[in-house]
Amino acid sequence: MEPVRIEQFFLGCLAHASYMVSSKGIAAVIDPQRDVDIYIDAAKEAGLRIEHIIETHLHADFVSGHRELAERTGARIYIGEGSEATFPHTAVKDGDSIRFGNVRFDFLQTPGHTIEGVCAVLTDHAEPSKPRAVFTGDTLFVGDVGRPDLSADHTPQELAAMLYRSLHEKLLKLPDDTEIFPAHGAGSLCGRQMSSERSSTIGKERRTNYALQAKSVDEFIHLLTDSLPPRPEYFGYDVELNRRGAAPLENLPPLTPLSAPEVQRLQSEGAVVLDTRAPMDFAVAHVPGSLHIALSGQYASWAARILGLDKHIILVGEDADQLREAQMRLARVGIEKADAYLEGGISGWVKSGYELDYIPQISAAELADLRQKENVAILDVRESAEVEGGAIKDSIRIPLGQLSGRTGELDREKLLVVHCKGGYRSSIATSILRRAGFRDIANLTGGYDAWLARKSEMASSKV
Repeated sequence: MEPVRIEQFFLGCLAHASYMVSSKGIAAVIDPQRDVDIYIDAAKEAGLRIEHIIETHLHADFVSGHRELAERTGARIYIGEGSEATFPHTAVKDGDSIRFGNVRFDFLQTPGHTIEGVCAVLTDHAEPSKPRAVFTGDTLFVGDVGRPDLSADHTPQELAAMLYRSLHEKLLKLPDDTEIFPAHGAGSLCGRQMSSERSSTIGKERRTNYALQAKSVDEFIHLLTDSLPPRPEYFGYDVELNRRGAAPLENLPPLTPLSAPEVQRLQSEGAVVLDTRAPMDFAVAHVPGSLHIALSGQYASWAARILGLDKHIILVGEDADQLREAQMRLARVGIEKADAYLEGGISGWVKSGYELDYIPQISAAELADLRQKENVAILDVRESAEVEGGAIKDSIRIPLGQLSGRTGELDREKLLVVHCKGGYRSSIATSILRRAGFRDIANLTGGYDAWLARKSEMASSKV
């Protein structure tokens, strides 16, 4: 009997996993990303027809492509009962299922991360005696569970209690060798301790997932809701956009080139110049007042957290391909006002006679010397969980996502040396500080990793 095929599509910049499950020429797509050509092209290459689209819940951290994919393929969308979705769909609940080829999907209602959340249990008719896998959305991750604060009508404590029951009364009733395929991995904002592994099993999570070790619902509630990190403001907008179904990406306007004088004028009127180049390129030379978020990392997620979704954005990039990719990634989280770019990039700015700004970079060895002086402060922009694993003594700790609103806590009279783990987030932080009027700042090259490496070298040299 032909085996059922599971293909995972992992989008690193959003730590988002989607799936295509196929059998006998028919396919189902689970939790699709916004740019759906990736599934249409894969199905065409494999000779498949996409007939089913499963949304495990209304996603908050990215814009889903379910509506466009359905319109282009004729597939039916399935989403949990109670979603209040306004696009054509089939609402599913406990006991509902869909079948095609050798596939049977049985739906489990698993509220907690969201009210309408569902998981889809896959049984392969080649081995019908037990489920093969379960697609857990944001209910159960590898190493974590979904955050319980995405409802306007329920408290995080109420949602956490629901999530506890969903996990223990439904998902953990599945056999231990059932594979789990979640919607996110390490780096997502929908959990705190997700593993970088892309899949797991029910048994492994039962043994190793910290959230599943809670002995009672009360312990679980405290574990999830005590010190819950702030929910990004754009989450609510993305939920509503996904409830309606986003417009096709082909509706995005083409990027318009703007001269340096035009960019400067629009910037003075509130537009944001967003530099997407590598951190060192930004550090050496950039448009004064620009925000830096390198395309190489979790670019769209950070842009949405720091800027929100309604700012007029002017892009700076290395070439046309990078600029178009930057616009596409922003659209994946709902930012659709990035419709222009600096013509000629940094060279165009210089040719127009405008000055550039720069961010000094210092090494771990230089920081070790500098920190002995009273007029130097160290700003750590890592998350709290990272800081708990070790930090530079006497450093100031403000997570990057909170920095824009907490610059008043920093001393403008001191040299402020900024660091994260490796340098990506600290480069963003230095651009935020510069935009806020901080002049005496520097970025620690290599971040905390470089600091630890230097300490290790110093210890070895003393042996």
